[in-house]
Amino acid sequence: MNQQAVSTQANMEHWQERVDMAAAFRWTERLNLHEAVANHFSLAVNEDGSQFLMNPNQRHFARIKASDLLLLDANDPATMARPDAPDPTAWGLHGSIHRLCPHARCVMHVHSIHATVLASLADSTLPPIDQNTATFYNRYVIDDGFGGLAFEEEGTRFARMLSDPKIKTMIMGNHGVLVIGDSVADTFNRLYYFERAVETYIKALQTGQPLRVLSEAIAEKTAQELEDYPDQATRHLEELKAILDDEGSNYAS
Repeated sequence: MNQQAVSTQANMEHWQERVDMAAAFRWTERLNLHEAVANHFSLAVNEDGSQFLMNPNQRHFARIKASDLLLLDANDPATMARPDAPDPTAWGLHGSIHRLCPHARCVMHVHSIHATVLASLADSTLPPIDQNTATFYNRYVIDDGFGGLAFEEEGTRFARMLSDPKIKTMIMGNHGVLVIGDSVADTFNRLYYFERAVETYIKALQTGQPLRVLSEAIAEKTAQELEDYPDQATRHLEELKAILDDEGSNYAS
C-alpha cells in the first residue's frame, strides 16, 4: 500500500468522532470564537488518550472537514518531522495534555474575545452572577504564568494544572481559554457557555453598578444541577449538525 493510500485510510478511522469535531470547528467559526488559523481542538481516540485527532496546520475552521483531521500519537517523537506535521504550538499544548492527562479526552483552545478580555485582567476570576457564570463555580483554574507561545514546556505546565478531574476550564492569563471534556459535545458545550458567561460578566462590569453575586451554596448547587442535567450537551451538538446538514455543508466529508 502506497503512502497516499495509507494516509487516506487513516483519515477514515474514527469517523463519527471526526464528524463531531468538524461540526464543532464550523460552529466555532460561525460564532466568531476562533482566531484566524491559530486555534486548535483535539480528541483522544484510544484508551490512555495518547492517540488523538487534531486540526491540520493553519487550516481555517470554516473549511475543516472530517477527513482533514490529523491522527497523531502524543508519544511519537517523529511527529514534527513529517510533511503533514501539526502546528508546533498545537503539538506542544495538545500533545502534552493528551500525554499527561488521560482524563482530558477532548481539548479545545481558543482566543475568543470575551474570554481573552477576562484573561487580560489583573483579577481573572469569574464570579457567579447568573446561571451561566455559576456553571463554572470552583471548576476552573487561572494560569498566571504566561511564558510566551505554547510550545512543549508551556504545554507540560498546563497539563500539571489540569490534574484535578474536577477542573474543566483554564483561564489562560494574557492568552485565552482552554476547556476539556469527556467528548466533543461536552467540551464544545462548555466552550460555548464559558464565552457566554464571560460576556455577561464583562458587560455587567461595564455598567459600573454593583454585582449581584450568588452565595457559595447556591452557586455550587447550580453548578451541580447543570452538570447533572440530562443530555443537554449531546442535544446541543446534534442540533448544530442538523443545521449544517440542512444547509448542505460538506463538514461531514
